[in-house]
Order: sequence, then structure tokens, then C-alpha cells
Amino acid sequence: MLCDLDNVIRFYDTTELASLERGAGLAEGTTERVAFAPETDLPLLLGAITKQQWVESIVAGLAGQVPEAQARELGTALAKAPFWADDVVVGLLLQVRAHMPLVLVTNATVELEDDLASLGLADFADHVVSSARVGVAKPDQKIYEIAAKHAGIPMNRCLFVDDRLENIEAAAGLGMTGVHYSEPADLRGVLGFLLDS
Repeated sequence: MLCDLDNVIRFYDTTELASLERGAGLAEGTTERVAFAPETDLPLLLGAITKQQWVESIVAGLAGQVPEAQARELGTALAKAPFWADDVVVGLLLQVRAHMPLVLVTNATVELEDDLASLGLADFADHVVSSARVGVAKPDQKIYEIAAKHAGIPMNRCLFVDDRLENIEAAAGLGMTGVHYSEPADLRGVLGFLLDS
């Protein structure tokens, strides 16, 4: 089983960022739209820039909307947003791992290993394939090939779970079975035969 991390297992608390945006007169989500635009986000996810350089890219992207100091405060709030793991999903995936290899396949920064350790998930999966470590990000087919190789299973026997449709479509194009994740019931539905009742 190949599984995404963010918005499946790990979730971010952007409450402080939303408050700062309101205070700056920005629509909620403005900072994230700038930060996660491919031209801003991809260099971070490929390990080509640091998180601080990413913040500076966000500052540049917010230029003209808020003063520079305020833009930096917004970018920093996003970069330092606290995160947590969904215990229900973690429990389901641990049950799955008892029956098959579990590989995390995630577009992540070079801080991923520390992040997993802080969540108590350092040894959660059999393998972790991070875009920042392998130099390629979903939905590029190469990252799926790397993950399947780590799992030691042919691609047509891999189950791929992600919250983003374009990533699932890319995996399906390689013969994998895709699961579009929005809530734990999505996992229970496809994995019920493996899970404790």
C-alpha cells in the first residue's frame, strides 16, 4: 500500500494564519494560494530551497497586497503552522501494515524525517519516499516507480491513497488502484477485509 501523508495522515492548524490574514484585510486562504502555487512550492518540495527561502518567495508573491513585513509574518505563520496526525487513520494503516508493506509517498520538505519523529511516526511505515529526497514530486510517474520498488510489489498490485485527484490519476495510469481520500471511511471501504471489525 502506497499512501500520501498530508491531508490523509497529517493535518495542519492554520488558525493563526487565518487570523493574521483577517487582520491584514486579506481573504482567508490567500497566503496558501501563493505559497502552494507550483512555481513557489515545487522548489521546496524538490529540496532545492530551504523553508526560509520558501517564506521569502511567499513574501514576493504577496507584494502589492500587504506591506513586506506583514507578508513575512504571514509566510512565517504558514511555515511554522502546527500539525497533528489523525489517530484513526494511523490505527487503520497500522492494521494494514500487518498484512502488506506500507510505503509513504509524499511531496515533502527535507524536514520530513524530523516531522515524522515529532508525530511519533518515525517507524510507522516500511519505507518513506519523500520528493525532497528523491528529487521528483507527484504526479511525476518516477516517484510512483520508486515507491513500488521499495514495496517490492508490481505496480498493478499497488493500492495508492491520496487526497489529490491528479496524483491518483497518475498512479492509475501506471496500473495502480487509486483511492481518493477525504475521510477515514474511504480507507475502511476499500480495506474492510483487512481491518478488525
